[in-house]
Amino acid sequence: MTKADIVEEINERLGLTKKDIARVVDLFFEIIKEGLRNDEHIELRGFGTFEVKTREEREARNPKTGDSVKVPKRKVPYFRPGKDLKAISKNKIS
Repeated sequence: MTKADIVEEINERLGLTKKDIARVVDLFFEIIKEGLRNDEHIELRGFGTFEVKTREEREARNPKTGDSVKVPKRKVPYFRPGKDLKAISKNKIS
């Protein structure tokens, strides 16, 4: 499902203009991104949690040459699904 599919689905269910819906969806994603940039914990109850985790510096191997390479410490976005979302993937909710 793409963003356009989401906009279309909301349009069919609510009858709002696609332009307004697209603006709301874009704003929602922008707010999530800003929160992650600011290391905020974003919880959407029943859906999941977005947060930033820090990966420590580590040694890795270049698969082509086998040489050891240092991977620097970095921050990565992380999503943890909520209870309701996990239940859907286990076919517990119809």
